Amino acid sequence: MKAVVDGIRKDIRAVWFEGGEVRMIDQRLLPARIGIVGFRDYRDVAEAIRNMTTRGAPSIGASAAYGMCLAALNGDDLARAASDIKAARPTAYDLFHAVDWMSARLAEGEDPVKAADTYAETTVEKCRSIGRYGGELIEDGMKLMTHCNAGALATVDVGTALAPMRYAHDAGRDFFVYVSETRPRLQGMQLTAWELWQEGIEHRIIPDGASAYYMSQGVDMIITGADRITANGDFANKIGTFDKAIVAKHFGIPFYVAAPVSTFDLSMESGKDIVIEQRSQDEVCVMNGARIAPEGSQALNPAFDVTPAELVTGFITEKGILRPDEVHVMRD
Repeated sequence: MKAVVDGIRKDIRAVWFEGGEVRMIDQRLLPARIGIVGFRDYRDVAEAIRNMTTRGAPSIGASAAYGMCLAALNGDDLARAASDIKAARPTAYDLFHAVDWMSARLAEGEDPVKAADTYAETTVEKCRSIGRYGGELIEDGMKLMTHCNAGALATVDVGTALAPMRYAHDAGRDFFVYVSETRPRLQGMQLTAWELWQEGIEHRIIPDGASAYYMSQGVDMIITGADRITANGDFANKIGTFDKAIVAKHFGIPFYVAAPVSTFDLSMESGKDIVIEQRSQDEVCVMNGARIAPEGSQALNPAFDVTPAELVTGFITEKGILRPDEVHVMRD
């Protein structure tokens, strides 16, 4: 992605390996500023995944791969490292896929840095393919809607849900994007809007609760990302996705999910098997260090919800666009 870093517009990725350390954009600081952090211990990478310094399923996967790389370089117990990194966040399947992928490569004696770089680069290439397949769905004059952030920040580079938009924009097509703010951490407002602004794609931020209103006024397509997709086509994504899918079904709006094959967990039969991460109520009740909720009130803060397959028009993957009833064939 293009971004202004230290006054210079340059290409930058969400996570990479340089100078013996894992480097990543601290996404908690955006859009106010771009801050780069570096880690030399896998435990710090695991904490960066947990506290959302890095976020988005594919970027979490790449960060996990680099965490395993550090563990190997430092002579740590790899089984312990794998367990610690997997424990960072429970819902995103790319995290588990990446750790297992790296564990297999390290067991075969592959160079740790080369293996992790390969994982990250493969992730980016998958996103480029997702962009090409999904971009053909976007026509001039369309009004799109997305939720949370499934752009370059969430995927090392390019994006999943935003990849088709980048592709269509580069092809010269004019379209408009509604960006739901994505409470409580505001990834849509702070991250997706920032990426679209960097790309020069026309958009407006809307409150989460305004999504149904704007769908009633005319939305042509919804594209979101996913954190885990099960064998029957149910999928987990940022809380609030399920709401949008229900309303889209009511208005007959196509609802697409963009995700690499590494996000598909075919060991799970349905969304009922997905563990939903429950995060701190402070993300809901505290803003800028000040409590905004009544002292006597507590909050529930699920990070994700599960959308049933029957609400999905198709999955945009690096292998093409799949109908929900075609997901299970990837087992073969």
